[in-house]
Amino acid sequence: MSGLTEPLPGTSDLWEPEVAEWRDLEGIARNVFNRYGYTELRTPIMERTEVFVRNLGNETDVVQKEMYTFQDRGGRSLSLRPEGTAGVMRAIANHGLNTGEECRVFYMGPMFRGERPAAGRRRQFHQVGCEAVGCNSPWMDAETIAMLVHFLAELGITGAKVMVNSRGLPEDRPPIAAALKEYFRPHLAEMCPDCQRRFEGNVWRMLDCKVPACHEIALGAPHIADLLGEASKDFFAKVCDGLKSLGVDFEVAPRLVRGLDYYVHTVFEITHTALGAQDALAGGGRYQITLPGTNTAIEGVGFAAGIERLLMARNALGIKAEEQPAADTYIIGPSAPAIPVALQLAGELRSKSLGGRVHADFTGRSMKGQFRSANKSGAKRVLVIGDDELANGTVTCKNMADGSQTSVPRAEVAAWLEKISN
Repeated sequence: MSGLTEPLPGTSDLWEPEVAEWRDLEGIARNVFNRYGYTELRTPIMERTEVFVRNLGNETDVVQKEMYTFQDRGGRSLSLRPEGTAGVMRAIANHGLNTGEECRVFYMGPMFRGERPAAGRRRQFHQVGCEAVGCNSPWMDAETIAMLVHFLAELGITGAKVMVNSRGLPEDRPPIAAALKEYFRPHLAEMCPDCQRRFEGNVWRMLDCKVPACHEIALGAPHIADLLGEASKDFFAKVCDGLKSLGVDFEVAPRLVRGLDYYVHTVFEITHTALGAQDALAGGGRYQITLPGTNTAIEGVGFAAGIERLLMARNALGIKAEEQPAADTYIIGPSAPAIPVALQLAGELRSKSLGGRVHADFTGRSMKGQFRSANKSGAKRVLVIGDDELANGTVTCKNMADGSQTSVPRAEVAAWLEKISN
């Protein structure tokens, strides 16, 4: 097969019945998030590069190694979105958010990162996420995590593990970074090149390195929660109290930091053993972001979940969306004069929303060949317009489940389908 017919590495084509799984998940997301007062927002898949760099941080792996960045004809630097939050904040700034006003939105769509493809990780991947902006309460953090857990429960994903931690306030970071550097400095020679680079640029990321040798060293690092200021400790304690009040089982994960610079206070991650070694299902936290084109910082809390990874977890748990047949009603017209009649009948049924998926066969093949296709499509009923039916102005309606059939005047087929559907 020619390489030109294959999708690019790290991307994929989606066909039914797989698409049915996506539609089911997206429908559940809309249903759950709407119940919490969130509305849907759709942003462009590309933004000015500065929208991401300004808020994700120059030293993050996303900006350093993974963004797809290019110049347009005007010489502007543009990037395909590697995550959803920065673009959502740009949209909120453009829309106009008044001081003290809350904004709750959710989004779904493709993201792009130039990382090595692996199970559940793609260069074009898809996320569903939520952002609650303008509310600085720890109770909002607790509700956001509880909403994510609720979403997973509606998807049928049980057995997930909820982990939470705090990154504290910006003023907590210099002493914490100093304590981490003091701990890691004697071990640098034993650590991976990425960690050696992170030591100066983003020492926090050394805590969650997945390289086994680095992970073992990080296990002995100081706990961030122990180094926080009193205000940050109080905020985190209230988040934990809120989760307990909402009945969310969780554990405090002292080395959980998340990778992006905009996080403050709460960070969280949900994992599942069904995903193997790369076990993250979703993650997020509270953040402070400078609105594009301003010096105004805005605070919010949100999360994102990889749709591919959610579907992997559902499949591992044996959860499937109801598979839809290629056709519910299949219209057979083997002779040339029958084809216009079949076309007209199909149009009538569709305009009246009768018969589900209606497929009219225009191939002109034999009756036997068209019945074979009807069987393959999974159709529940077949409407036959043969020579006799043409002459009599009737349609033979066959129930594929039990093989029974009846002759119905052509003008009454819609009424017959409506009757058997009720």
